Amino acid sequence: MSCVHYRFQSRLTYDSLQFEGLNISAGELKRQIMRSKRLKFCQLKISNAQTDEEYTDDALIPKNTSVIIRRIPAAGLKSSNRRFVGHQAGRWREPSPRADPSLLSLEQLLKTENLAEAKASEEDKLKAVMYQSSLCYYSSRAAAPRPTSASGRAQGFPAASCWRWTTQTERES
Repeated sequence: MSCVHYRFQSRLTYDSLQFEGLNISAGELKRQIMRSKRLKFCQLKISNAQTDEEYTDDALIPKNTSVIIRRIPAAGLKSSNRRFVGHQAGRWREPSPRADPSLLSLEQLLKTENLAEAKASEEDKLKAVMYQSSLCYYSSRAAAPRPTSASGRAQGFPAASCWRWTTQTERES
């Protein structure tokens, strides 16, 4: 029995494929690899591991040769890579204009306490929730200016200012 050693470009280890005869055609090697690895909807490129010579489907590959296999998406197929569930890649929906004038505006929603029962679009409700959830971080105390010392620096904990960069007069006071 003769064999050909192959590995996919992304793998480190070689696998072997046994066949009868002195050589095997590249097309037959592709079919056997796709069958053994259960590959569908892709094409394979076969190249010699030592010389990087690419084999066509009718080329003969001698026994005991090491080859590298590269997967290529089949022509005419769209990518099945979905990044978001329920989202079509490349299509962003613009917010639709309000069809119902009885819906609350975003400004009215920001003042509403119970957003779950408010009559508004889901997009506006989500925007209002995000805005209201961040209000606790921006309280009026945090927005007030911090008291400053005579040197113009903000007063705070002693460890808040660097000892190395303060001047001698600031250290003495």
